[in-house]
Amino acid sequence: MRPSVLKGRASWLLRGHKLFPQAYGLTRDGRASLLLLPNASFSSSYRGNGDSTVKKHSSVGSFLAAGALSISFAASSCTVAAAKELPLADLIPEEVVLYQYEACPFCNKVRAFLDYHHIPYRVVEVNPMSKKEIKWSEYKKVPILMVDGQQMNDSTAIISTLNKRLNPQGEALSAEALEEEETWRKWVDDHLVHVLSPNIYRSPSEALESFEYITTHGNFTTMERMIAKYGGAAAMYFISKRLKKRHNITDERAALYDAAEQWVKALKDRSFMGGSKPNLADLAVYGVLRPLRNLTAGKEMVANTSIGPWYSRMEAAVGDSSRLPELK
Repeated sequence: MRPSVLKGRASWLLRGHKLFPQAYGLTRDGRASLLLLPNASFSSSYRGNGDSTVKKHSSVGSFLAAGALSISFAASSCTVAAAKELPLADLIPEEVVLYQYEACPFCNKVRAFLDYHHIPYRVVEVNPMSKKEIKWSEYKKVPILMVDGQQMNDSTAIISTLNKRLNPQGEALSAEALEEEETWRKWVDDHLVHVLSPNIYRSPSEALESFEYITTHGNFTTMERMIAKYGGAAAMYFISKRLKKRHNITDERAALYDAAEQWVKALKDRSFMGGSKPNLADLAVYGVLRPLRNLTAGKEMVANTSIGPWYSRMEAAVGDSSRLPELK
């Protein structure tokens, strides 16, 4: 049976300045976020305490300097937040349910779009082995998005359809900007995602690391969790080797680093490919990279490429998740 959700508009209207401060470049306690540090990589939660430690100042001068720096970060955060335009409440779907795998890049791409636009949604975690949660659907892949009772398949098609719904008059973009956006969205689907699996499941230990989510997400029994974790990790380890060969990848990490630098170069020193705010290409790249952010592959990508500052800006721009509590 498909789960129902709370009516979206009322929930969306509650997502204001105080309930979701990180969407406006602030941390939960109202302090200026450090996500926009020019030399930062991912957020401090991703890199660990080592990169985010703030030393205590013993002098008044140092204290004032720190205060000025905090104001500077707050101003930078507000610059990003000011560019974010929330859709009209009347355009927000009433009921949205996402059938997904937590670690799936395509599912994360859809979630990035929903989060950025503050569209409330519920998640149904699909067992990667049995897929019993989507037995009602003829389409057996994820993501599947149910929007006001309408089934949507394929992450790119889902995002394009929702974007038209939120922007019925179309976006005021030049033909050149539209072409660039579509080119890089296609690059994500045709190239970037194929580089990810060989990196995420590069070794047995990394494959197990990527399936750790299954122990805490989803309404599964203990036995189902163990089968999904170890069976899924083993299956994806061997599948990743086939994908590596199919896409002519000789060095997984080198291919990942090259893709990251290719994206950074395409930004042409802009904060986002969309200019002052993320466009659909930004959201697509950010979305598929999100599953890596706490994994070995993601940490090494940040340490060895220049993608970190852009990712941090995206993390601040997208803000907190619009995900609603799971139904039990």
